Amino acid sequence: MSLVSWVIVVAALVVLFALFILSLAKQYRKVGPNEVLVISGGRKRTVTDPDGTRHKIGYRMHVGGGTFVLPFVEKAEVLPLEVFTLNMDIPESLTAKGVIIRAVGQAQVKVKSDDYSVRLAAEQFLGKGLAGMKDIAQQILEGSMRAVLGSMTVEQIYQNRDEFAEMVTKSARKAFDSMGMTILSFALREISDSVGYIESLGKPHIARAKSEAEIAQAEANKEAAIKAAQARKEGDIAKFQAETEVARAGKEYEVQRASFQADISQKRALADSAYDLERLRIAQEIKKQEYQLKQIEKTEAIKVEDLEIARKDKELQATVIKVAEAMNKQSRIETDAEAYKLETLFKGKMAGKRSEGMIEAELIKAKGESEAEAIAKKAAAMASYNQAALYQMYIEALPQIARAVSEPLSKVDKIVMVGNSGDGASKITGQVASVLAQLPAVIESLSGVDIKEFLKNLAQKSSADKTDK
Repeated sequence: MSLVSWVIVVAALVVLFALFILSLAKQYRKVGPNEVLVISGGRKRTVTDPDGTRHKIGYRMHVGGGTFVLPFVEKAEVLPLEVFTLNMDIPESLTAKGVIIRAVGQAQVKVKSDDYSVRLAAEQFLGKGLAGMKDIAQQILEGSMRAVLGSMTVEQIYQNRDEFAEMVTKSARKAFDSMGMTILSFALREISDSVGYIESLGKPHIARAKSEAEIAQAEANKEAAIKAAQARKEGDIAKFQAETEVARAGKEYEVQRASFQADISQKRALADSAYDLERLRIAQEIKKQEYQLKQIEKTEAIKVEDLEIARKDKELQATVIKVAEAMNKQSRIETDAEAYKLETLFKGKMAGKRSEGMIEAELIKAKGESEAEAIAKKAAAMASYNQAALYQMYIEALPQIARAVSEPLSKVDKIVMVGNSGDGASKITGQVASVLAQLPAVIESLSGVDIKEFLKNLAQKSSADKTDK
């Protein structure tokens, strides 16, 4: 065989093996815990019933989990073990007294978990599924309900629902046991009738209940009224007692408050008096301090004025009187120098011209005498002129002295007045005027020049000149 043939054979074998494995895997069946897997076929097995009977069956069961099912030999089917609910509605059913009523019930049913019950359920319901099981179980329960309804009156059914449910369960248990199922619970949900029988049963009870309720309500109202009156009485008594206590406490409070107010007023008056006395004492102390401060300021002001006058005297001595004396001395020296110059010139001329004739000598002599006389008059006039000029210089220097005295005030940026500002301003200007008024006396004491006398004489001379004219 060629290589290709071998490859084809191997591939075919692999495919067949894979298909075999897949078929085996599909034969492994699994079910949930609420299901039972029933595998039929294969060899038979011997089982024992609860009554001890032994017989053979041709199937096996597996509850929950999984198992391998032989292909072509065994068959697997699922039987549900879960709980299912049944709703039963009996539209018309006769009771023990012939009353037609409608009853609605509800039950929870399932297949038992023991092997015998599972075998019974499998034998009866396998292949029908859950719907077949529900249908059969519901028919059994409806029949049991009709049987129990026919054996009980409406009153018994209405008043003893638990007993009715127990009787239904007991009636259907035998049939359910034979099918391997059990009733977990049953309840009568509703009963009714179309003729109003059940409603009429409740009317006497309702009327009696209403009557009892009204009586109880009346008793309760009576008891409540009595208790309310008693409570109002006790409340009024407590209220009056409380108001009395409040009034008494208010009275005590007002008395205590008046006493406290009197004490407070007395202490406040004492405090106000002490405050006024202290305020007056402090005011007197302040006035005393202010008076002492004014005295100190006046003393300091006097000292400052004395120092300023002394400074002004020295300044006048240095700038006016000394200058005047120097100018007087200078004019005298100039007069003496001029006289000496003329004398020297005359002598020189006389010595130079002595050799000239006697006429010329006499002429020169006469001229010299004339010049000497003129010089003498000039010197006398000059001496008189120098005194007048000195007076005039003094007079012209007075404005400069006044300006020098008042000039320091122009250089002051700010003056702080203590006391009355009007008195301070007038005092400063008065001090300046006082210094200016003392200038003639100062000049007379330093230089001996009486400016007032000079001005007086000058005024008299001017009056005399006007009279002569």
